[in-house]
Amino acid sequence: MEFPKCVLENLRQPLEDGIVSVSRATGTIQFPAKFILVAAMNPCPCGYYSDPEQECICHQSQIVKYQKRASGPLLDRIDLHVEVPRVKLEKLESDQLAESSLDIRQRVQTARDIQNERYKTEKIFDNSEMTSEQIKKYCQLDVAGKELIRRAAEHLRFSARAYFRVLKLARTIADLEQSENVLVGHLAEALQYRPKIE
Repeated sequence: MEFPKCVLENLRQPLEDGIVSVSRATGTIQFPAKFILVAAMNPCPCGYYSDPEQECICHQSQIVKYQKRASGPLLDRIDLHVEVPRVKLEKLESDQLAESSLDIRQRVQTARDIQNERYKTEKIFDNSEMTSEQIKKYCQLDVAGKELIRRAAEHLRFSARAYFRVLKLARTIADLEQSENVLVGHLAEALQYRPKIE
């Protein structure tokens, strides 16, 4: 189901603040609304814009109009952007086993335990809730990391929001690897999940 652009835009404030405000003539009420947004969209109306095996039949103006349904400010609030290509038939038929859900769950739980311990004296529970001051405290980078994020911020034209979101994500990747410090590899992986500039 495709949602109207106005509906998508109304997600911006809840994604940022974790609060939904309902205004009526008699006043305004705020409700807690912390949630994880998982969204998917095709690259164009026909779905084949980036497919190497199927030619896209859309006109360039159709592609631009379709992609603009999700605005830059909304996309800026989404931490992980992943392009999912067509799955090869050989992979579907392969007997090779992927990592089990139990192993993944254990790794995630370990990262959550690390965050619970780290923030036990703070008024937050996980990396996503860090303020800019907490990011400076818990996401310190070495010289190589600072240079990498500086160059990426210039090339990808980061907003302040995007800059801090990358650091939070790098901190989470480091926690998944049980690394005390955010290393340049964690930062590089976090940068790969930002939207690509066409």
